[in-house]
Amino acid sequence: MAKFKQECIFGIRAVQEAILDEKEIDKVMFRQGIKGDLFQQLFALVRERQIPFQYVPEEVFKPFAGRNHQGVLAEVSPIPYQDIDEVIGSVVAAGKTPFVLVLDRITDVRNLGGIARTAECAGVDAILIPNKNSAKISSDAIKTSAGALYHLPVCREKNLKKTIRELKRRGLTVFAATEKADKFYTEANMKDGCLLIMGAEDTGIDEELLALADERIKIPQLGKIESLNVSAAAAILMYEAVRQRS
Repeated sequence: MAKFKQECIFGIRAVQEAILDEKEIDKVMFRQGIKGDLFQQLFALVRERQIPFQYVPEEVFKPFAGRNHQGVLAEVSPIPYQDIDEVIGSVVAAGKTPFVLVLDRITDVRNLGGIARTAECAGVDAILIPNKNSAKISSDAIKTSAGALYHLPVCREKNLKKTIRELKRRGLTVFAATEKADKFYTEANMKDGCLLIMGAEDTGIDEELLALADERIKIPQLGKIESLNVSAAAAILMYEAVRQRS
């Protein structure tokens, strides 16, 4: 039976109103075989707002059997997502150079939480995550972050490529962490506006995002295993930026 670690909204009308009220919806789940005009209206709205959705079996709805869920559930994020332009504007207005961390397709909540914990300690101004193919900001992620996700702006973007291009235009230098790089991270100049991209351990950074990098950097690998855990790698790179910017 499914276990939910986030607030859930159930029922077609309730979910529809939550979306229209700009609630932070992580995912909408539809019962397999669901039909009807009201469902079609909701489905069109979900597609229009590019909200992740999934068709799930009847058993997922068993915890809500006594409620009129109508075959629809929505998971609501426990934190509000913030606008990256507003975050960067506030940082610049405070006389600081922005430090942004991009997490591309990192789907493990423990990695997300661990990275966020380090990022908050390292003075990162914002974490950028994609709208899809990313770990949810769940209670597990918040617990792993030791509460850092309550204090660190998280920005969820539908188009990371477009957002990174805009941040480059605002003067941020883009660093992509990849073992295919020719330059070690200690050779990079991270003193000014800095945007660091970390990718999933199995697939790395998306090629289209890699193409936007001003510099590709790597961490020396001296052992026999292939790579560091992404949370450990992110910590090393973030604190190199801290060292240079201090």
